[in-house]
Amino acid sequence: MKRIYLDHAATTPVDPAVVETMLPFFTENFGNPSSVYSEGRAAKKSIEAARLQVAQAINADPREIYFTGSGSEADNWAIKGIAMKNKSKGNHIITSTIEHHAVLHTCEYLEKQGFEVTYLPVDKDGLISLEDLKNAIRKETILVSIMFANNEIGTIEPIKEIGEIVKEKGIIFHTDAVQALGNIPVDVKDLNVDLLSISAHKIYGPKGIGALYIRKGVPIDNLIHGGAQERKKRAGTENTAEIIAFGKAAEMANDHLETNANHMKTLRDRLIKGIMDNIPQVRLNGHPEKRLPGNANFCFDYIEGESILLSLDIIGIAGSSGSACTSGSLDPSHVLLAIGLPAGVAHGSLRLTIGKNTTTEDIDYVVENLIQIIERLRKMSPINADCPIDDAVFEKAAHHQH
Repeated sequence: MKRIYLDHAATTPVDPAVVETMLPFFTENFGNPSSVYSEGRAAKKSIEAARLQVAQAINADPREIYFTGSGSEADNWAIKGIAMKNKSKGNHIITSTIEHHAVLHTCEYLEKQGFEVTYLPVDKDGLISLEDLKNAIRKETILVSIMFANNEIGTIEPIKEIGEIVKEKGIIFHTDAVQALGNIPVDVKDLNVDLLSISAHKIYGPKGIGALYIRKGVPIDNLIHGGAQERKKRAGTENTAEIIAFGKAAEMANDHLETNANHMKTLRDRLIKGIMDNIPQVRLNGHPEKRLPGNANFCFDYIEGESILLSLDIIGIAGSSGSACTSGSLDPSHVLLAIGLPAGVAHGSLRLTIGKNTTTEDIDYVVENLIQIIERLRKMSPINADCPIDDAVFEKAAHHQH
């Protein structure tokens, strides 16, 4: 059976060119980058070349790129590292209610350590209010962390404007750009960010390698103590092969950014139109325009999202009901609740995320079959009309304080 993969926000297949680039570093180029002999020097040189490739993808200086084990690790380091290093200046952090759990759970951890966290609400499309941000800033505020683009609903936040507000106040600004890299332009200088998290496996690189951009001069605690790797900030022998792969993936993502984004946007719009025109009682979640080119997130009335996913999987289609990190949870998405959806409606969500290799035929097959699946599931559904999708719900501001 042919498989159609529409969960690129969860992970992407490793590009063959990336695999080819990394393979020699498992075998003939196996040297420890900290060794002084030729094998070590060769590995070190390759790592620095990859660091340059990653830096160029976000318009940073290579010396501002620190490799990590994942995007989640980068988020943890950014938030904990800034909080602990700057706690003498203040104990207040600002984030949003729709962040990835790598940010939210880190902030919850810091609250137990005596820090205070403000969780900014979002509107019905998932956008934070710049006025809310300005009003939340205090003299004790040491860090603002707002994601670049949401992993579930695809909404792109006004990061440059947030950066301007935060910079004017002299506060450190971090953004989780894991979903943004490879989908939309990311320029750390233009965005006024101090720290930025990225991950290789969202851009056709391998899992287990990420990076944190730390602007030169930003005071942050070291992540791992030990050796001198990553300029003494993250000790441990480097994951050479995956760093090389990340460099190649970042270079390719940057080189083909516009072409890939246009391709995904065209298919995304076709998918959205096909579903909205042919399936009743469905809502598109996220901002209609300010959204990632490959993201489409829907809520279908009267159906559980899991039953949709299982039905799609049976006919060869892979999708998701939200973040990959919460795929085993029975709770409704915190993101969908934050934009004002009732829990009963949030349970009926479906996220389909398109990749660079998705075809028009794939999209048409999905739409054609999804129409039949939704109709069949609604006939079987024990859920009645007690919690329909009512647009009035979305007119109320989703001011959920965490």
